[in-house]
Amino acid sequence: MSNDRRTRLVLVSGLHRESTAMLSARFMTGLPGTAVVHHDLRRIAEGTVRRRLRFGRADTTTVLELAHGCVSCTLREDLLPLLRALTVDPRIERVVLHLDPMVEPEPVCWALENVLVGNQTIGDLVDIEAVIGVIDPRSWLGDCSGDVPLADCGIGAIDDDRTLAQVAVGQVEFSDAVVTAGTPGEPWNAARVAAVIDRLAPLAPRFDLGQVDPAELLAAIPDNARRGTADGAHGPLLRGQPPLESDCGVSVTVFRDPRPFHPERLHEVIDVLLDGVIRARGRMWVAGQPDVALWLESAGGGLRVGHAGAWLATVDDEAWARADPERQAKAALEWHPRFGDRLQELVVIAHQADPHDITAALTTALLTDAELADEAAWPGYADPFGEWHQDPCEDSEAVDLGVPTTRKEES
Repeated sequence: MSNDRRTRLVLVSGLHRESTAMLSARFMTGLPGTAVVHHDLRRIAEGTVRRRLRFGRADTTTVLELAHGCVSCTLREDLLPLLRALTVDPRIERVVLHLDPMVEPEPVCWALENVLVGNQTIGDLVDIEAVIGVIDPRSWLGDCSGDVPLADCGIGAIDDDRTLAQVAVGQVEFSDAVVTAGTPGEPWNAARVAAVIDRLAPLAPRFDLGQVDPAELLAAIPDNARRGTADGAHGPLLRGQPPLESDCGVSVTVFRDPRPFHPERLHEVIDVLLDGVIRARGRMWVAGQPDVALWLESAGGGLRVGHAGAWLATVDDEAWARADPERQAKAALEWHPRFGDRLQELVVIAHQADPHDITAALTTALLTDAELADEAAWPGYADPFGEWHQDPCEDSEAVDLGVPTTRKEES
């Protein structure tokens, strides 16, 4: 826990309103000086948001009319200015952001650090103590496994192209602690849920909502927890050293190879990262785009691919010097005499897929020896990844990965 005098901030996220509300209220009653802020986004498509602020005995609800009904508007026009006002109230030591089910904590934390309110960011005024994910263990694994649109679940707006799986996975993956609400059901389901979380958020301690003490929860979060810090597209893919051995059918596959993918063959096998897979993420390069690192991210049956900036092998000395020192060190250690720092590097967490099948499918998409020797032909390959890509393909054009800058880096 930080010793500075900034207002402490806790983010609580999850798909189930009642459970996240219960945990947020427990912080307010258990830790003096805590205020709770919640934006109810169920009517955001109509341009209306209900904001509830609780502190001590005060409990006020404000109906906000937004010119553009979207989450970004809510953050920019109300939440961030409100947080700035709360940080100057001497009675308030901590603010709990009780997030709406459609909101993932990562883009909120990005906004805190990057969006200016006046001449400063909210990150200058608050100290993020914890990001907490709340799950229902009976349904969570199913939530993470499918391709159901968020809007069809009554959570997202009609034009929200995210899936339930993308939000369910993102909320837990970014958490410093995980709280379970309700019984896990049969022991096999409980063991599988635990195995997935062990690999998705290995540093996060686990608590039961019925027994959790807020002070004990905050004290249990390890010193190396992310606390709202997003990983860049060229950062570590295995944060917190998750177990690599299989458990209850849950596995981690690490695919690494310096050879480029053939773009059409990669597109043909890409479903291997969707069937029976909870999460896939990592960096790729395809033969027709040798200068560009691609960032791939999937959850359940939904996948997106976007540009992650230039490989260091293609940049000048000035751009190299601007790169993160850890990225420079990694590139230098793994430098390939022909390809430089270009590298296929994917991590796949699966619960109903064979790791060997995943590796074999991806290997078939790599260039053959004959194709590697004919580099002049690479620019002529048809490339489905020439634009940002998402599956299902019929909906794919230019796709926003949802968290600007943390998923796209310019070198």
